[in-house]
Amino acid sequence: MSKQGVEVSKKMELKVHSLGRVEGDLDVRVAVEDGVVVDAWTEATMFRGFEIILKGKDPQAGLIVTPRICGICGGSHLTKAVYALDTAWHTEVPPNATLIRNVAQAAETIQSIPRWFYALFAIGLTHQNYASSDLYDEVVRRWAPFEGEHYAIGVTVSSKPVEIYAIFGGQWPHSSFMVPGGVVSAPTLSDITRSISILEHYRETWLEKILLGCSVERWLENKTWSDVLNWLDERAAHRNSDLGLFIRYSMDIGLDKYGSGPGRYLAAGSFPHPQKYRFPTIDGRNAALISRSGVYDGKTFHDFDQERIREDHTHSFFRGSGSLHPFVGVTDPIDPVEGQKEGKYTFAKAPRYEVPGMGAVSLEAGPLARQVIAGRPGAEEWQDYDPLFLNIIQEIGPSVMVRVLARLHEAAKYYFRMRDWLKQINLNEKFYIKPRELPEGRGFGATEAARGALMDWLQIKDGKIDNYQVITPTAWNIGPRDGQGQRGPIETAMIGVPVRNPEDPVELAHIAQSYDSCLVCTVHAYDAKSHRELAKYEVVKM
Repeated sequence: MSKQGVEVSKKMELKVHSLGRVEGDLDVRVAVEDGVVVDAWTEATMFRGFEIILKGKDPQAGLIVTPRICGICGGSHLTKAVYALDTAWHTEVPPNATLIRNVAQAAETIQSIPRWFYALFAIGLTHQNYASSDLYDEVVRRWAPFEGEHYAIGVTVSSKPVEIYAIFGGQWPHSSFMVPGGVVSAPTLSDITRSISILEHYRETWLEKILLGCSVERWLENKTWSDVLNWLDERAAHRNSDLGLFIRYSMDIGLDKYGSGPGRYLAAGSFPHPQKYRFPTIDGRNAALISRSGVYDGKTFHDFDQERIREDHTHSFFRGSGSLHPFVGVTDPIDPVEGQKEGKYTFAKAPRYEVPGMGAVSLEAGPLARQVIAGRPGAEEWQDYDPLFLNIIQEIGPSVMVRVLARLHEAAKYYFRMRDWLKQINLNEKFYIKPRELPEGRGFGATEAARGALMDWLQIKDGKIDNYQVITPTAWNIGPRDGQGQRGPIETAMIGVPVRNPEDPVELAHIAQSYDSCLVCTVHAYDAKSHRELAKYEVVKM
């Protein structure tokens, strides 16, 4: 940490590495009053522009270009891109191809969980602010960067699941093995066996031994917050597991008390059923998903409908203002200096969803969102039904702790899904059915990346891409205010957060990292009464 200036009365600049464990470039400006955040603005400082790159290209360019949006969840980008083209070209996708797409998507997600927890989030829990906790020494022993006993294990094991992805996709990241009509891989029995072996190594080395302290089956028996508390007390191995330690430590240092966000959630859903989505269509997608899509407005569940999505760019560095559906979306950037004169402050658009009876509102995306949606009653026998996190937010409310817990919970769930899908692959059946390349069409593809809902909208005209719009999970979460002045989810999550030391606002880091924002942050804090800047925190990529 470098420091310039020592008096609070003067402008100070601090480099806070704890806020650097996210990716990209984002300024989060917060107003602090009496030690509490009273307002916040998320400012994405770099322009992406992939929509402009794709315009006029061959429709299959999305399979190559969009996975380059992210070096961590490129497989998720490929998944939604191929489904956008499947729906536009009216393809048939053989069940084997859907199974392999699902396996690859899940493999990318479960590799992300230990890597994110140990290398990005848990490091912040070793901050000196928490040295008075009775659990602090144990947290440092396990999770200190590079030296922590479990840090090394978690980061190392995170590399294993993407070996499964590479078996089917040829490489990871930036594979393009998913194509309209299926996949280009033709696995062997050895490939399937090896994949299962890698998955079992993940379970035995980390998932059960380190994270859970019990079998996967035992952890998944928990259906309520009371069940989780009883699980903690059931055995010493549960309390002393990394998951048990995280829950106990979070409640001790207050991570269960702030960072709640809007309390409204969106899941685009993922993992189509191999038989029920053989002929992908936009309208037929929801009914074919194993991990269901949906919206929860804080009280009521709603079916997900992509037609209800809008992108507001009133406060974004794009020409004009307004709120457009992505099929007619426009990506027309302007100079930020000029945009600031119009009250604009970020390159991120503000995704909104028109919830019946509420209008266009901001929704949180991510593991917590999809696990809340998993609690919606009425699931088919083959669909995911898991009431745990719906109960948790109803019992104790959302928070930094709950958001992190939801992501760790998915490691157990996805392990079982992958085992099942690998066993269903029939090596004697097709993996690809050549489609007819239509010169005109409209497609929508979506999935759940590790960070949340990820979606593409594709318009084809005269055999070329006429319009292509992407909404990422980070856009849902770090989006700015809209034309109605409504804050985005992270802006909302910052409100009410106690900042113990304005020169080192680790609390803000916990919130940003709990969302796993794909950005690097620069955080400015100023006194809301005097409007005097207290400090400027430049955060660099680690």
